[in-house]
Amino acid sequence: MSAEFISRIIGMILAAIGGCFLGLHIAGQLGGSPYQYAAIFLLIGALVGLVLTPYVTVRPFVALRKRIRQAPAHQLLAATLGLVIGLIVAALLAFPLSLLPPPFSQILPFVAAVLFGGLGIMVMIIRQRDIFNAVRGRLPGRSEGLEEKGNGRKPVLLDTSVIIDGRIADISRTGFIEGEMLVPRFVLNELQHIADSPDALRRNRGRRGLDMLRRLQSESTTPVRITDMDIEGVHEVDDKLVLLAKKLRCPIVTNDYNLNRVAELQGVRVLNINELANAVKAVFLPGESLTVKIIQEGKEAGQGVGYLDDGTMVVVEDGEPYINRKVEVVVTKVLQTAAGRMLFARLTR
Repeated sequence: MSAEFISRIIGMILAAIGGCFLGLHIAGQLGGSPYQYAAIFLLIGALVGLVLTPYVTVRPFVALRKRIRQAPAHQLLAATLGLVIGLIVAALLAFPLSLLPPPFSQILPFVAAVLFGGLGIMVMIIRQRDIFNAVRGRLPGRSEGLEEKGNGRKPVLLDTSVIIDGRIADISRTGFIEGEMLVPRFVLNELQHIADSPDALRRNRGRRGLDMLRRLQSESTTPVRITDMDIEGVHEVDDKLVLLAKKLRCPIVTNDYNLNRVAELQGVRVLNINELANAVKAVFLPGESLTVKIIQEGKEAGQGVGYLDDGTMVVVEDGEPYINRKVEVVVTKVLQTAAGRMLFARLTR
């Protein structure tokens, strides 16, 4: 049985009992039949309790639990501090308010507690960054660290593709990524699902991703954290990542072309490992010479194809006879594509 069903039954019983006593009280006031009034209000109370109980018990609790799970830890801390400060202010005002004539002496202290508690939560959540920075800036030895955090060291979200790829582990060890790397629980679950796949290729990719995640946690110079923050009501992992990145105002690290475009369309910054790899490849200009090993024939007649150490494809004109041999070539054309950089070259005469 669900918690909502149990709450409906309990609410129906309690409301029916309350309705019965209310009917007896009204019968005593009006002078009617107590059994008739008791039966009528018992049925009304049972119906009201059956229908409304989940809306005032279980459902608010479930909604609150979802909000707490989704909220960052610093936001929860700010809300708690705001509530405590607001209640302290209300407690200080309770004594002078209790000296007022009734009914103000009974009502106003409660109103003050609700008002200042809510106001404290609202102010702390809205101004949490400024307040925390002001407090930390006054602590000895914390000013320098605070300035560093204020220089844009935001966390980054890792998606499934970039973890499986593995190059993020090498990049993180170089210190290029300064912010904390967050791996949402739903990304970890997707990795585990891929690792349990009956397909051998997908299973190997999933296991590689889990191994790379362990390597990240042990070797990275920046902290790597598994976060339970989630987006309720959304089932696709990519959609969850984009919405979570918008909520946290942080970039996504990915190799996925489609996720890259979707995130950019929604105003989310993306760090694409493939774009980074292309940016740091050696630059060759037409007329420069290089050595390449031709390993296969090209699409056109007589062409040979080889690859540089960084994976750049080199198409060599009249290179087919030199397959499995290293040759000196001269670059004739450089072509930049979505998949990377491609060089066209001819043999050195």
